[in-house]
Amino acid sequence: MTSADTQVAETQVAETVATQAAAKRTLQGVVTSCAGDKSATIMIERRIKHPIYGKFIKRSTKIHLHDEANECNKGDTILIEECRPMSKTKSWKLVKIVEKAVEL
Repeated sequence: MTSADTQVAETQVAETVATQAAAKRTLQGVVTSCAGDKSATIMIERRIKHPIYGKFIKRSTKIHLHDEANECNKGDTILIEECRPMSKTKSWKLVKIVEKAVEL
């Protein structure tokens, strides 16, 4: 293997590692509040197994996110992505609305 081939291989490995590190976390949840301007709050529910009894328990997390276009409404299921901190509590941004809430 020549030194040029070695450099090409090292460059490809470095690019692969860089793209894996740049991959951002995405989560899906239901909007619980959209009262603020360009802000929303979502609830993410997960089920964990109790360590002793084995019963599944619901656990939830509330996350504040940035919604630039004010397009999500209460009850919508949305997909969010991690981003730079925009305020003290907002470090997530809206990617897309998966399912709109049924209006009554």
